Amino acid sequence: FISRSKNATIQRMKKATSMIPLTAMLLGLPLCGAWLAGPTISTYLEFPPRTRHVEHAPFSWPIFIALAAVILAVMVPLLVRVGAARATRAPRPVRRAFPWWGWIALAAGLLFWILAWARFEWMKPFQRHTFFPLWIAYIVFVNALTHRRAGNCLLTRETAFFLWLFPASAVFWWFFEYLNRFVQNWYYVGCEDYTAFQYFFLASLSFATVLPAVLSTEEWLATVPRVTAGLEGWFPIRLENPKRAAWIALAGSAAGLSLIRVFPDALFPLVWLAPVTLLMAFRAIAGGPAFFPELQHGDWRRVFRLALAALICGVVWETWNGHSLAKWIYEIPYVHRFQLFEMPLLGYAGYLPFGLACAVVA
Repeated sequence: FISRSKNATIQRMKKATSMIPLTAMLLGLPLCGAWLAGPTISTYLEFPPRTRHVEHAPFSWPIFIALAAVILAVMVPLLVRVGAARATRAPRPVRRAFPWWGWIALAAGLLFWILAWARFEWMKPFQRHTFFPLWIAYIVFVNALTHRRAGNCLLTRETAFFLWLFPASAVFWWFFEYLNRFVQNWYYVGCEDYTAFQYFFLASLSFATVLPAVLSTEEWLATVPRVTAGLEGWFPIRLENPKRAAWIALAGSAAGLSLIRVFPDALFPLVWLAPVTLLMAFRAIAGGPAFFPELQHGDWRRVFRLALAALICGVVWETWNGHSLAKWIYEIPYVHRFQLFEMPLLGYAGYLPFGLACAVVA
């Protein structure tokens, strides 16, 4: 028992140590690039971030069409495969009552949705703080949906892991906030009077809901086999030399992060792609197991569910953000048109790889 405990501790320490170079790259490379590009870096370290210093490129039809074509080329084969597949006839799930705590979450979610969008005079002191309770209600409600179909859920089955996702999520999203300082694809309004501590504390509360929401939604989708029918034996991905591919991905991501301030309009997708690419590259270089080993056998079900879960959460995020008092605004180069709430239409594609990033971090 002591030997197993010691080995587990060593493994945890190795995992923690492996995060040091990743963290250093995510924090240091954009800052080094900004320092080389200009005489001052204080703008990027401003907290709370208030100065808007990036002039974004205007809308471009050629780039919009090209990017839309790439997105469709990736997604259409998956959607066609799912649409054409016939779900295997599985035993009819046991009918269970919807848990009482799910009804409470549903009622709380509807209440806070009303309070978030309404402008009641008595609600003024709390109007800007509805995001966190809204998403807690969503997370609990989705877990209740899973519990009704499967008899258990992330919240009840792996409670400790589920609770750890909240602080991990806050740290996770702060990395995106930091990288956004160099490209400024979004900024916040309605919180300009916050002190540094208020901004950090209240933002961290909201950021803490990201991972639990995406992973809970993915688990719920897993209880509906029809969602991923036809993706279990499709297109295998096997790399002849995983370490070489990892080194190439690592070098490319490092170069991109170093230049993200110099070319913010061209490289802004790296805000979403670089963290997960670096995590996967470090894992491969260290000889660890792949994050998505099922792809080697052509099983795309979990990848599809994760991407779809993040997109579902993204649509809900943008919906609730649309009429909230404290909210975020987007400025996306080349494709900022056809907005659905604050997000331009093609911007929703960013949620697809984000779902994979959530799984990798979790």
